[in-house]
Amino acid sequence: MKRIVLMLLIFFSCSRNETPDSHELHRPYFHFTPPSGWMNDPNGLVYHNGVYHLFYQHYPDSTVWGPMHWGHAISKNLVNWEHLPIALYPDSLGYIFSGSAVVDEKNTSGLQKGSIPPLVALFTYDKQGFETQGLAFSNDDGLTWQKYDKNPVINNPGEKDFRDPKVFRHAETESWIMSLAVKDHIEFYRSKNLLQWEKTGEFGRTYGSHGGVWECPDLFPLTDVKTGITKWILLVSINPGGPNGGSATQYFIGKFDGQTFTCDDDSTVVRWLDYGPDNYAGVTWNNAPGNRRIFIGWMSNWNYGQLVPSRTWRSAMTVPRELGLTRTASGFSVYAQPVPELHALRRAEHQVQTGKAISFNGRAELDLSFDLSVEGEPQVEFQNSKNEVLRIGFDRTSNRFYIDRSKSGTTNFSDKFSGISYASRLADLQQVKMHLIVDVASVELFADDGLTCMTAIFFPTENFNRFIVPVKNSSMVTGTWFELEKDN
Repeated sequence: MKRIVLMLLIFFSCSRNETPDSHELHRPYFHFTPPSGWMNDPNGLVYHNGVYHLFYQHYPDSTVWGPMHWGHAISKNLVNWEHLPIALYPDSLGYIFSGSAVVDEKNTSGLQKGSIPPLVALFTYDKQGFETQGLAFSNDDGLTWQKYDKNPVINNPGEKDFRDPKVFRHAETESWIMSLAVKDHIEFYRSKNLLQWEKTGEFGRTYGSHGGVWECPDLFPLTDVKTGITKWILLVSINPGGPNGGSATQYFIGKFDGQTFTCDDDSTVVRWLDYGPDNYAGVTWNNAPGNRRIFIGWMSNWNYGQLVPSRTWRSAMTVPRELGLTRTASGFSVYAQPVPELHALRRAEHQVQTGKAISFNGRAELDLSFDLSVEGEPQVEFQNSKNEVLRIGFDRTSNRFYIDRSKSGTTNFSDKFSGISYASRLADLQQVKMHLIVDVASVELFADDGLTCMTAIFFPTENFNRFIVPVKNSSMVTGTWFELEKDN
């Protein structure tokens, strides 16, 4: 009976993240957005019993940041999302900041009741800047959550910034491993039962970018399918200090011995998972099927995230991306590609014609290849009847990709929003590949098979409804494009 009541509650509270109301200018069509209110970091990403769980930093009572909750949504295909009731509310220990969730298959925590392995969430409590780590658990596949009665499970050691636990099961040591952001570095903790934790190591005080506070770590292995070599990847978000200003996510490649992370690179090397201005705090799903490493990020920037011109809701997530490892001329790098589940959005395939405006519905996927032996600038422009334009391209002279949103529509809500964002090219092939996903008010560029990624939001006063590849020599470019629609 309890199960039936819960499912009815979910049915009546759910809002499918599908076609937005016509008056909701700028709301994405297939990117995840909250039903209303404020959203930032993705949290608690876990796959269990055929369902992807997405929790997120959420303030349901306003479109600006406030007392943080964990919002909750689920999906079976990473495309269609159903909103569930809020999972975690603030309490006397503080707001509910970012964290992660795991499936405790062996009931190491002793929190299981019934036959279903518990889902266990580790998160940061923040009480007026004083941060500790708390725990909550679910014995009904994540539908309802109960906080541990002995919280916090990790006390603050005297640090101002002490947050964002990302936990995974480490098979070699039969332990739970936690990565925790502590001001300017990452600390690693180990536990046998998810309840008692010991610090085992730290990394990063002198590595990477330090233009701001370190946040939202994630540690996981990736294997290069061509060589069979496995490396450990450590994601670290930083705010500010991103390559194009404000917040962004860097990554490190190295080794993990069950206690701490060691970087392969020199301490001065800085690698960015996404060079665009609008991909932050991203982490990956635990337990994803097929050992896939699936990533999603908050598609905004702390420079202006609370000022963007949306009305009843603020912020979206990136499309889910599958991360991989590949060896380039300069060594190993992480690449990202949109998950293939998104192919379900594709409608009729069209060949791209150069120099001609092509009509579309504001949602499109383009796969372009530019031959650098032919003169011309690799570029695509998105336009509307208001003479607003978004330009994405590659600058041969500087060897950089760019997204120019200086004339893309409404930009005056922040002096840090307008302008051109750049990303250095990491590949050295004669063909420049540009894979683009556009969804009403965002663009995601996966260049050179995802070696260079850029994400940017924009706010045209009416949706872009045509695009053009303005190269003079048609032999320079080949490509296809799809309009994107959902099956309702």
